[in-house]
Amino acid sequence: MPLLTALVTGSSRGIGAAIAQRLRARGVAVIGHARTATDADTIAADLTDPTAAARIWDQALERSGAKIDLLVNNAGLFEANPLALSDIEWLDNWEDTLRINLTAAAELSRFAVKAWLADDRPGRIVHVASRAGYRGDSPDHWHYAAAKGGMIAMHKTIARQYAANGVMSYAICPGFTDTAMAEDYLSSRGGPGLLADIPLGRVAAPDEIAAIAEFCALDAPESMTGAVIDANGASYVR
Repeated sequence: MPLLTALVTGSSRGIGAAIAQRLRARGVAVIGHARTATDADTIAADLTDPTAAARIWDQALERSGAKIDLLVNNAGLFEANPLALSDIEWLDNWEDTLRINLTAAAELSRFAVKAWLADDRPGRIVHVASRAGYRGDSPDHWHYAAAKGGMIAMHKTIARQYAANGVMSYAICPGFTDTAMAEDYLSSRGGPGLLADIPLGRVAAPDEIAAIAEFCALDAPESMTGAVIDANGASYVR
């Protein structure tokens, strides 16, 4: 069976690094992405740059011999955007967060779907969204919740429109996860107070989310396309 190739954004740490590790352990050739490349398998690009997604896709195609089978939209930005900021600061933060968390994911998904349709072959997309896309988030994180809600809606649209063409789409909605991205927020919320809202009594480990991503990318039945999988310790139950 030919080797599968995956493009994983935000692969240098946290959930993305754990996903890349699990996929490689399954024999998948992984092309990573990070703001700064840490190894030869990682494409460096800052997703706040409107040209970044296209460059990532083109470089991934070049490295893979024009064959990307799996796309994992994992790259994310989680930074506070207080209401008290100036209008321009608040808007700049909003636009940076939506560009990284939603627009770049949409661009890469579009490139992937177009390629798979043109070649008449199957492909899978795994979107790492968030509990915030359903539950909302703090007063300082309107932008993050909006971006993740948009990602979920985009995922469902892809699943509904392209399943007949062999394009499968899955989404994961973690709650708080022990990653560098959420570390400052976890500390600012006082740790124990935040944990009191999680019936499980702890935040998720990156490898737990990665295990779900691995399943979606390689093992989930096609009939699961369009599914949104919660992983939040029962802090939000739909």
